Amino acid sequence: MEQKARRYRSGIYAAVLVGMGIIIGMVFSSNLGWFSLGKSDPLHRAAPPPSVEPRAAGPAVSSPLPLQPFTDVVEAATPAVVNISTTRIVKNEQGGQNSPLFNDPFFKQFFGDEFQPQFNEPKEQKERSLGSGVIVDSNGIIITNNHVIEKADEIKVVLYDKREFKGKVIGTDPKTDIAVVKIDADNLPVIPWGDSDRLRAGEYVLAIGNPFGLNQTVTMGIISAVGRAQVGIADYEDFIQTDAAINPGNSGGALINVKGELIGINTAIFSQSGGYMGIGFAVPSHMARTVMDSLIKTGKVIRGWLGLSIQDVSPDLAGQFGLEEARGALVGEVQNGSPADKAGFKVGDVIVKFDGNPVEGSSHLRNAVAQTVVGKKVKVEVIRDKKSRELEVTIGELPPEMVGAAPGPIQGEGETSLAGLEVADLTPAMADRLQIPRTSQGAVITGVEAGSAGDRAGLHTGDLIVAVNQAPVRNVADFKKQASKLKENESVLMLISRQGRKIFLVVKP
Repeated sequence: MEQKARRYRSGIYAAVLVGMGIIIGMVFSSNLGWFSLGKSDPLHRAAPPPSVEPRAAGPAVSSPLPLQPFTDVVEAATPAVVNISTTRIVKNEQGGQNSPLFNDPFFKQFFGDEFQPQFNEPKEQKERSLGSGVIVDSNGIIITNNHVIEKADEIKVVLYDKREFKGKVIGTDPKTDIAVVKIDADNLPVIPWGDSDRLRAGEYVLAIGNPFGLNQTVTMGIISAVGRAQVGIADYEDFIQTDAAINPGNSGGALINVKGELIGINTAIFSQSGGYMGIGFAVPSHMARTVMDSLIKTGKVIRGWLGLSIQDVSPDLAGQFGLEEARGALVGEVQNGSPADKAGFKVGDVIVKFDGNPVEGSSHLRNAVAQTVVGKKVKVEVIRDKKSRELEVTIGELPPEMVGAAPGPIQGEGETSLAGLEVADLTPAMADRLQIPRTSQGAVITGVEAGSAGDRAGLHTGDLIVAVNQAPVRNVADFKKQASKLKENESVLMLISRQGRKIFLVVKP
């Protein structure tokens, strides 16, 4: 009887074990994965229950990443990126009689003052630098940065297949940091041009160049921003900002999109250490190509010109001129006889559209005008007296004497008042000292109280007050007259002339 009971219990145990095995097998096959604690999935994700429908978060979009790696794009684009090495001869002024050795008192005591070294002439040394370039024409046209080949006595171009050529400079444009080089070769691989005007932040990009002399290095990133200006790299700035790794030697290399099209020329990085810190800048292809075409055809860059002095619109200025937002370019001066003067532009106009396109700021407008064909008639929308009106202007050519004139950003708009300012009439002697025409009119700021509102606003001694609340100021009497009209806590719009350039400042109590 006891033996039978043992067999019975053994049967029960066996059945339990079999049942547990079935359950364990079902758990593994069901892909619930609770035994793995999430480690069986390399992405640490769990599949949703079959009965639950995933909720749509929005309209369906295609994956921004290509189904295949970027290998095909890289293989097609890399041969068109070249290594540029430059050499220039510099004279080393150290050594000879200027050396500290010959001025040492012990040296003079031993050899005497009459000792004349035989190697006192400056020595010539070679300085070498490395950069990159992009072949954009199969007949040997290469685009690069101006600072890569600037002041070079010799330019050597090394192709992807290790062939070496001597480079000849076709033209340079320091204002955009673009240069064009030609080598004596044909049937070369090229990178097709892309449309940089259609770029958006977040797009994937590849940077190809020769950082630290490491040829054909490829890095990937995204477009961090477009239209970066007032960076301080060039006079005409409209940079593409990217986090694709750019290092010394990448300058002049290619920035391409996922289609393998050239959308920018890598130019500079923001760095506090000299190395990559995640912020790089590239000249957009539209600007680079326009400059290149002009250099090839004419040997120089022909830029459009209006004849205006402009500045950005701050929030304070926007309120003064009846704008809903701080956008556009505010006219501070119209040059006599310029295209803008002939078209009827006036001081105080806010340019909000140029050739049908919205104007974001002064840098945006300057770039747009510069790239407009000379002689083209363009419609411009301005806000004048808080009302919109349309003007038509014929674009002129930037005069040679104004090529270097590139106004910088205006500082000092903020909380201000007229208190703390000392003014005087403009005399001929004062005009000469300030280097302004003697025929100028206005009230000269002769003192700004330290720590006053005017000081905090950025008003300087020597600024010439031309207008207050758009009323002309010819002398101190006019200034005091307009100041007497101000009510308590009233903001004031001032037009001043500083170093020959007229700018607006909002004076707030």
